[in-house]
Amino acid sequence: MSYCRQEGKDKIIFVTKEDHDTPSSAELIADDPNDPYEDHGLILPNGDINWGCPCLGGMASGPCGEQFKSAFSCFHYSQEEVKGSDCLDQFRAMQECMQKYPDLYPQEDEEEEHSKDKQSEEEERSKDKQGEEEERSKDQQGTEPKAAEDQATS
Repeated sequence: MSYCRQEGKDKIIFVTKEDHDTPSSAELIADDPNDPYEDHGLILPNGDINWGCPCLGGMASGPCGEQFKSAFSCFHYSQEEVKGSDCLDQFRAMQECMQKYPDLYPQEDEEEEHSKDKQSEEEERSKDKQGEEEERSKDQQGTEPKAAEDQATS
């Protein structure tokens, strides 16, 4: 015997094996491709680019957003055999714009150098720490026998 009960905000539905054996009568409603509240990927159902897609990482709305949109649109709609080969001017304009804002658009070389610098600093700190520990160990070893000699002579 199947039944429902409400517990606070939750609705609990108990069903029998027979209920599961019969096919569902639920009707699925097709998604409305024009629903502005529906999440879409990079390309909308009508083929347009979804500039609000989080996958673009905000590139379409930054100070070089227009240049990014121009280059990305050109690439997306490119019919050339080497896709995007007709978009060099747009990509060059986007790159020139991005170079004006190095804090917002760091170059890969700079990012690699920055991470290498951090790694070198960490390695240096580790070596310093290791050296200090070795010094302490030598100091302790050097003072212990002397203390033992002092006690033996007293």
